[in-house]
Amino acid sequence: MQTSRRDFIKLMSAVSLGFSGLRAFAHTGSGNILNNDFGFGPLKDFDPVLRLPEGFSYKVIAKKGDKMSDGLLLPGRADGMGAFGGSSGKVILIRNHENAADFLSESAFGEKNELLKKIKKEKFFDYGFGKKPHLGGTTTSVFNENTQAVESVFLSLAGTSRNCAGGITPWGSWITCEEDFLNKGDKNEKSHGYNFEVPATEKIKIKYPLPLRAMGKFNHEAVCVDPKTGIVYQTEDRHEGLIYRFIPKEKGKLHAGGKLQALAFVWKKSMDTRHWEEPDTLKLGTKYAVKWIDLDGVDSEVDDLRLRGFESGAACFARGEGMWYGNSEIYFACTNGGARKLGQIFRYIPSPYEGTPRENEQAFCPRIELFTEPNNSEMLRYADNLTISPWADVVFCEDNKNPRIMGITPKGNFYPIAENIGYPSEFAGVCFSPSGKTLFVNIQEAGLTLAISGPWHKRKQG
Repeated sequence: MQTSRRDFIKLMSAVSLGFSGLRAFAHTGSGNILNNDFGFGPLKDFDPVLRLPEGFSYKVIAKKGDKMSDGLLLPGRADGMGAFGGSSGKVILIRNHENAADFLSESAFGEKNELLKKIKKEKFFDYGFGKKPHLGGTTTSVFNENTQAVESVFLSLAGTSRNCAGGITPWGSWITCEEDFLNKGDKNEKSHGYNFEVPATEKIKIKYPLPLRAMGKFNHEAVCVDPKTGIVYQTEDRHEGLIYRFIPKEKGKLHAGGKLQALAFVWKKSMDTRHWEEPDTLKLGTKYAVKWIDLDGVDSEVDDLRLRGFESGAACFARGEGMWYGNSEIYFACTNGGARKLGQIFRYIPSPYEGTPRENEQAFCPRIELFTEPNNSEMLRYADNLTISPWADVVFCEDNKNPRIMGITPKGNFYPIAENIGYPSEFAGVCFSPSGKTLFVNIQEAGLTLAISGPWHKRKQG
């Protein structure tokens, strides 16, 4: 029913080896731009929706408004996704929906919420007093890679708000994140700004919604989990956001509580990593010692968690977005970081004593590196969701009206995998199936989920 821990570690080990070359690129700041001598070659104009390399194809496996297996409608505005191994080689794909209470045209319950009574009230996190239920949440698809058929699709979390990104866990669940900060009031039965855990299962059912309050109330974006420690790392989608770390009291049991912290540089208090005003603050390829600052009042209804973090010395990041784990290394994107505000990708290297007092010893400090900041729109235009490919490249979505899915080779060459030419909408939710045969991605505003397949094993070295 889930991606095994052994497969998870095996894939991430390959990723770590592949990135040694990419770190060399980061030191020089050089690299090729869309050269057909690497990647999968040039994109072809054979389809009105996507441009893909020769030999690749896609299939629409979900469309907004389609009737699901539970009798509801597939919601719109699909965002982050995670893929898990199912029975008999099937893929369990969990999909976020970045909807708020007013997004009736994107609702799973119809444009007048006429199907609302199909779900018991207690299965909603926020029923909106029966007048304006929150319409975010997750859906789960069971996809058969052999037949290319969707065998079932159903609502798996209901009543949350603006579920943007999230992350997979090594114990077989998806952490979905609310990119919102709402307090309980006349329209909202509950406060928002939390993470929720959704199990990867083929059984058609809705998860009872329990917020992970100890992980903080803020504009969440993405998370990733270190399988060795169980520590969860988090991004925040604000122009002046923090990078967070959650140390659970008990590994794999996030509801048992834990400690929330913010990342800070050892050598400079309240470091601004955005490069908007000081473009050379961080040097490419340099590993900077960092530490973690304890946060209190993490469930405050005042939207000031990041501000209190800055006052305590935490570093500032520009719209933290996608985040992924790769064998003791963590990669995350900052969508409008950089001197030209075109985006940055960072690499975090945990301490061998991560989460223990020994991590603060000089020899064992965790490190962070500005992985890439090309300030070149041919290479990177607002990196959003990202993942690590089975062949050890960074693969990321772009957040603009003519977006691409891009890869970065171990030697630092950028190459295109796909380009959206059919809809003025961002790509979102890029992830690979456990087998590595299929890349899944959403075209958000069009309400489409695509499965892209092709000769992935033929990536040209570069």
